[in-house]
Amino acid sequence: MATRAASAAARAAAKKAKEQQQKSPAVSARRVVIGLLLAIVGLSAVAYPPAFTVMVLAVATGCIYEFAGLSARKGPALELPVAVAAIWAYVILTHFGLIHRYEGILLAATVVVALATATFTARSGYFARSGYTLLGVLYIGKLLTYFIAIRALQNGVIWTVWIIFLVGFTDIFAMLVGTAVGKHQLTRLSPKKTVEGAIGGFVAALVPGAAIALVPTVHVAWWQGLIVAAITSVAAQAGDLVESALKRDAKVKDAGSLISGHGGVLDRFDSYIFGGIAFYFALYLIGVISEYRLVSS
Repeated sequence: MATRAASAAARAAAKKAKEQQQKSPAVSARRVVIGLLLAIVGLSAVAYPPAFTVMVLAVATGCIYEFAGLSARKGPALELPVAVAAIWAYVILTHFGLIHRYEGILLAATVVVALATATFTARSGYFARSGYTLLGVLYIGKLLTYFIAIRALQNGVIWTVWIIFLVGFTDIFAMLVGTAVGKHQLTRLSPKKTVEGAIGGFVAALVPGAAIALVPTVHVAWWQGLIVAAITSVAAQAGDLVESALKRDAKVKDAGSLISGHGGVLDRFDSYIFGGIAFYFALYLIGVISEYRLVSS
């Protein structure tokens, strides 16, 4: 009896493994198709600043909603309405070139309103709720608005398309190389990420990095492009790991399920959150931006 049971269990396991192998190409195809559609929408929006701002606003709203879910699973939930309002203010003020004038007031108001709201709506965890709210606003609201600042630069279309390619190459080739030859785990935060994948993503980003020298209007040498690509790629992968840490802390696999084949909005755009500010700083480093602050359009 025990032998028959063991044989039946083995056959069932083999059948399940075979079914998963058969399903995986479809999942991969869906992931690729949706990824391409997102890329088309994103690159199209770059051409028209208001449309690009709306896209960033939509991404930021989705990210903070999922961040609130992670916060709630870990402990006291953040004050979502306050966080959404603050992030919208960040995006709108940056679009009109006013964030450097009102950022201090915005952050102070976020803390005060979040603390006041938590006091009247929660039974405990007032400081934690306001703290998580401020963290979410800075992590998502402030960092994603660097893309609006990049788009507002002279030759902003070129710079914005360039960073999308740099982060995209990093993400895609890190996954491909890691899947194909990855053997050494990069970190316990994300067991599927490998050292080989990280190196593959970094090296792949250097290709569009050097290729910027072929665009005469931006006056960037190939070696300067490599500097920007290296900084951006490392930051993008760091952003991915930070989001993995948040998910691991909340004990979930994905931050959400809105984007089929990719998980949530935060799962899809985590690399861009750190990549934007790193790219902006790298442009300052090579002399493209004369003053390191958010600029007006």
